[in-house]
Amino acid sequence: MTSEPIAEAKKAARRAGYAARRTAHAAAPPDPSRHLRAELAAHAGQVVSGYMPIHSEIDPLPAMAAHDGPVCVPVIMGKGRPLAFRDWTPDSRMIEGAFGARIPEAGAWRVPEVLIVPMVAFDTRGYRLGYGGGFYDRTLAALRKAGPVLAVGYAYAGQEMSQLPTDPNDQRLDAVVTEAGVRRFA
Repeated sequence: MTSEPIAEAKKAARRAGYAARRTAHAAAPPDPSRHLRAELAAHAGQVVSGYMPIHSEIDPLPAMAAHDGPVCVPVIMGKGRPLAFRDWTPDSRMIEGAFGARIPEAGAWRVPEVLIVPMVAFDTRGYRLGYGGGFYDRTLAALRKAGPVLAVGYAYAGQEMSQLPTDPNDQRLDAVVTEAGVRRFA
């Protein structure tokens, strides 16, 4: 459970993150995914979870389509529950899922080994700020209990903040990929 002061600090950071993301998105190159494609090439054959971008999120679809291995996308299974992951290809028939994100209408369920994680903001320590539902934090916690998984945040460089407010439920990323490069966290 997030304390009230931390919840308020996250709310303020989220507002700043949205503004920074909109600005970065407006100035982004046509395909900012070069570094993400290179990162995924190092994980050929592994199951990668991407995401369907919404609003001004950086677009991982070119890198997902180029991945040499299975790709899946998250499906929200209900409030307070971890995400599930369904097979995706560029030809998948998509339907609207929770919160407006597109999800595959059908397909096998997968357990990802590498997750491309969207965000509102990230910090120099490897923490991310999402939309506030805790879906990725719950999912990463569950996946990490079951075995090794790589959490790769994907964002515009302009979404970086020096330090985000965190609570004990927040899961740290292993790396963040931006249009400018890759940053790894120990």
